[in-house]
Amino acid sequence: MTTLPDGIYEFLGSAGWAGAQIAPLTGDASFRRYFRVHHEGRSAMLMHAPPPEEPREFLHVGRWLLDQQIRAPRIYAEDLEGGWVLIEDFGDARMRDWLDENPAGEDEAYASAIETLADLHRKPAGPFPPYDEETYLREAGLFTEWYCAALGLDVDSDGFEAAWREALAPLMASQQPGVTVLRDYHAENIMLLRPNAGAKEQGVIDFQDALVGHPAYDLVSLLQDARRDVSRELEARMLAHYRACANCGGDFEADYARLGAQRNTKIVGIFARLDRRDGKPRYLGMIPRVWEALERDLAHPALAPVAKWFDDNIPAQLRARHGAVEA
Repeated sequence: MTTLPDGIYEFLGSAGWAGAQIAPLTGDASFRRYFRVHHEGRSAMLMHAPPPEEPREFLHVGRWLLDQQIRAPRIYAEDLEGGWVLIEDFGDARMRDWLDENPAGEDEAYASAIETLADLHRKPAGPFPPYDEETYLREAGLFTEWYCAALGLDVDSDGFEAAWREALAPLMASQQPGVTVLRDYHAENIMLLRPNAGAKEQGVIDFQDALVGHPAYDLVSLLQDARRDVSRELEARMLAHYRACANCGGDFEADYARLGAQRNTKIVGIFARLDRRDGKPRYLGMIPRVWEALERDLAHPALAPVAKWFDDNIPAQLRARHGAVEA
């Protein structure tokens, strides 16, 4: 029997949902917990995010997105001190699961997701912190901190940071003035609100870490998905679709590769951390997919300094296995 967090009944009662049926849901890579609640013919999602994962930023970003007509869940009730938020129930139809059953709908689903991003990027950036160089470097550093450490690799950490600074320098200018970056925009965080009617009506979740940065970042998150295979042909079609919907300044292709390499390097580190620190080994099985995308990004001339570091520091036999790690 699942143990419910203390305070759950009190919060639901204060929100007008006293006596609701409570069904725990599978969590994500965070320590937040989710529940679906039913009461008098209606349903809602209940999130429990106690300290240190308090829901203040989720509420801040969610309200801003709703104000911009971006389809985030409506907020019904909140208790910041207890870490409780009651929100609109978007159902169970994740884009990723829907595509498993409807592969012919792939272009429609991704085109709609791309159009949402283009719409978001046409709006002034939200009141969020900047995705600055130090943040990019700190995230990339998870690779040496967790992945390389887990494999006992003796690598040049100072050279790693220097290579990234060199590769990212042109991007820092091209991402001004910046757009809202949701940071985890992919097929498992896009919900289909009327799946029986197709994939066009979508909602977004898991946006609480939003920053102001480069428009290519969420494209990379979507089209180089750590959790789902996206063919290179689909990636190319959707990048072309984004270009048709948005005004892409600078050397967009190079920036896309830079952020692809940065994000994929970060994710490899995060997945190693989820295994070693948090006891979640299932993420290790996704590393080869991420690594394969990383190798493609590193092949772009804009990543030459970082690619050289990988050539000098990561054993060829490990790269031949797409960075696979044993649990």
